Amino acid sequence: MNEILIAGLYVFVLAAFLGYQVISRVPPLLHTPLMSATNAISGISLIGSIVTAGAKYNTTSTILGVVAVTAATINVVGGFIITDRMLKMFRRETKSTRPGEAGKK
Repeated sequence: MNEILIAGLYVFVLAAFLGYQVISRVPPLLHTPLMSATNAISGISLIGSIVTAGAKYNTTSTILGVVAVTAATINVVGGFIITDRMLKMFRRETKSTRPGEAGKK
């Protein structure tokens, strides 16, 4: 059990370090596509948390699985909302052909 915990901690620290290095080297222009990719990765974590919540190992794992499903869902939905708002900033405004709407944004 102790070896598994140390191996898991080692993987977590390595993933955190690599994630920091990747994020810090991405130019600001590519942040939106990177955010979309991380939303897809969060979808994978959502599937994993659903599997964990439904495995019925014991009550603790079920409760932690439900918490993980909730957190992953919030992350995915929030990420897509923010990505949508960011993509709206790059859209061009179209001129309205209806009378009385000229000049409205």
